[in-house]
Amino acid sequence: MKKRVLSCIQPTGDIHLGNYFGAVKGWTVMQEEFDCVFGVVDYHAMTMPFNPAKLREATWKMTFQLLACGVNPDLLFIQSMVPEHAELSWILGCVAPFGDLTRMTQFKDKSNQVQEADKDAFISSGLFYYPILQAADILIYHADYVPVGKDQEQHLELTRTIAERFNKQFGKEYFPVPQPYFTEVPKVLSPADPTRKMSKSLGEKHYINIFGDEARMRKQIRTAVTDAGDTPEGEMSPGVANLFTMMRAAGAQAPHDRLMADYQKGELKYADLKEEVANALAVMMAPIREKYEEINADKRTWKKRIQDSSAAIRERAKQTLRDVHEMTGLGTVR
Repeated sequence: MKKRVLSCIQPTGDIHLGNYFGAVKGWTVMQEEFDCVFGVVDYHAMTMPFNPAKLREATWKMTFQLLACGVNPDLLFIQSMVPEHAELSWILGCVAPFGDLTRMTQFKDKSNQVQEADKDAFISSGLFYYPILQAADILIYHADYVPVGKDQEQHLELTRTIAERFNKQFGKEYFPVPQPYFTEVPKVLSPADPTRKMSKSLGEKHYINIFGDEARMRKQIRTAVTDAGDTPEGEMSPGVANLFTMMRAAGAQAPHDRLMADYQKGELKYADLKEEVANALAVMMAPIREKYEEINADKRTWKKRIQDSSAAIRERAKQTLRDVHEMTGLGTVR
């Protein structure tokens, strides 16, 4: 039996290099080795202010981009098409420790971020509660592993706590206690400020959209910050290291090694480095963009396929709810 893996992504804008190298590229590898389920979690996107029409558009856009990146459509679902996630989150919330929820750092960080922009801004209770929904996302498919970054370990630990408490309270080792799945993931930094992680929330100049215009990508690399002036002597500056990271992650090992040798000899020209990085990214992105154009030219077919895959995956979720209802004394799920 293959081990089960669950990984999800919110539909918030285009996939950028940080998303791709940090998560999506890994999905295309894991789907060959594990029993995988991948989700576009539109319920989670509702925790921040949103527009209904834009949310629907963003959900399909993210779905199509994942397909273009090589994710198997049979393993992909849209969260709102599997409403059992929401029901299970309520049941799990009733066994989750309130104190653990209050210690979730991401709630504090995101609510502070909203209020910094507008001190009178609305803070959704969903933003506080969503780690329970995240636990439901994982446990409803009995996932053995969850790919996580270091900043997400706290949420996975809450999921583990909930699984253990549920199993103990209802006298059965029903939910596997999921383990973190760490991979060698390159940390891609902002080309405009290589002291910060690449992120859409920082603004357009801080991330490289893999579905964007190639000329814009080349300009971003050409103008990427290299030396900030405060790098300790003998150490590679974050900006230069970031360029090498992107080139290696894009699969351009030969030019990476050649230019690294130049750097170690003190002969590296930043213009040469940037040119090779841009070329490597352009080669990597070309087939992904081509596939995305094909999908967009036949949206109806691909939407139907994802609706079908979501329905098939939902059957697994329904079985979990049947079991949970039986264990907790709730009415029978048909």
